Amino acid sequence: MAFFSKTLTALALAASIVPAQAFAFDDQQKKELGEFIKQYLIENPEIMLDVQDALQKKQQMAQQVKATMAIENNTDGIFDSKYDVTLGNPKGDVTVVEFFDYNCTYCRHALPDMQALLKQDKNVRFVLKEFPILGPDSVAAHRVADAFRRLAPEKYGDFHVALLGSDGRASEDTAIQVASSLGVSEDKIRAEMKKSPNDDIVQATYQLAANLGISGTPSYVVGNEMVPGAVGIDDLEAKVKNMRACGKTSC
Repeated sequence: MAFFSKTLTALALAASIVPAQAFAFDDQQKKELGEFIKQYLIENPEIMLDVQDALQKKQQMAQQVKATMAIENNTDGIFDSKYDVTLGNPKGDVTVVEFFDYNCTYCRHALPDMQALLKQDKNVRFVLKEFPILGPDSVAAHRVADAFRRLAPEKYGDFHVALLGSDGRASEDTAIQVASSLGVSEDKIRAEMKKSPNDDIVQATYQLAANLGISGTPSYVVGNEMVPGAVGIDDLEAKVKNMRACGKTSC
């Protein structure tokens, strides 16, 4: 293997000083080099883990660059859509946007993170962006939620916590039950759903998520960064703190 290492070093040096068109292997050299590489990888398979890790980091970086550009180009749709509900301080100095689905288990686990952040930081603006991607029940529950938002926007926070925090699968029926428990009758909900179908809203959110590279929930947008997954309260607090300190999620 020492010979192989020296061979690669020599090849790298040669490639750096010899024009590409003048540097080529004949068939026998290609065969020998291929055998060297194969044997080296067999004896050192952990290298493949390093390669996989490097590829993953490269892909994540590319995705984040794409997301950053999408955030810059879709600021109003992300942070100031008239169809979203804002919790916390409506004039807060830092905005956190969460894409969520009422049937997302990880969103349920992340619900206490939102509650803790809003309790501990009175200057955070938290935007809830419904992103129903887990089947027809999720879409149906979202339609009820959207009707409830229009009828009783001041109670939407309570609706959100009750439905997302409930056991079992969210559906049209369970969402209507939550709405009724908060004082908005089933008749009013159904009338509002019929009056204002929200398919265009859902499609707009799907397109926005595609632009950002979001394919799962929960996903957050904080400042210039898209944050996939239920990252936890500590990570969210750190990003909010950095936004205040330097205007970016990482200082």
